[in-house]
Amino acid sequence: MTEETPDFDEKPDVPSGSDDAEPKAAATPSEEETAAPAGDGQQTAALTAQLDQVRTALSERTSDLQRLQAEYQNYRRRVERDRVAVKEVAVAGLLAELLPVLDDVGRAREHGELVGGFKSVAESLETVVAKLGLQQFGKEGEPFDPTIHEALMHSYAPDVTETTCVAILQPGYRIGERTIRPARVAVAEPQPGAAPAAAKEEKADDEESGGTEEV
Repeated sequence: MTEETPDFDEKPDVPSGSDDAEPKAAATPSEEETAAPAGDGQQTAALTAQLDQVRTALSERTSDLQRLQAEYQNYRRRVERDRVAVKEVAVAGLLAELLPVLDDVGRAREHGELVGGFKSVAESLETVVAKLGLQQFGKEGEPFDPTIHEALMHSYAPDVTETTCVAILQPGYRIGERTIRPARVAVAEPQPGAAPAAAKEEKADDEESGGTEEV
């Protein structure tokens, strides 16, 4: 009796779906690969935060630098202004001591005594003080200004419409906008109750026009 040998060529039964299971398992990302993007995101956020901090610090330092620069410019302007003011005060003090000499020169010129060597010295002195910025002011006929004039004499006149300087007793002197000495003057005011000259002329014109119309 012959025994039948099993056929070993016959493939064993394989559960369905076993071929698909392996590729799916290979396609599934590992835990390390899943954790990597999360770590990159955290690193990017940290770098962004550091960049924001650097930008903030840079903005603050820039503002500080601009403020310091503005303060320095103000300091330079203030120092320059004080330097000019100190120089003007020093020059004004020196020239104030020379005003009596200039007054003597002016009186000598008015009396025709400014001749010879005295004339040359006087003209040299006037040239020097002019270079230092000294300016003379005060003229007859100009309106009286109490900020630059000092009235030593007072009178009334029919031919003035406002308080007017009618004589310059001593000229005034200034350096730039700084008055060293006001001009000492004699002033005249309109006579009390007198109508201004312009009003008189206007009244006379009206009378002449009225007389013409009547004719």
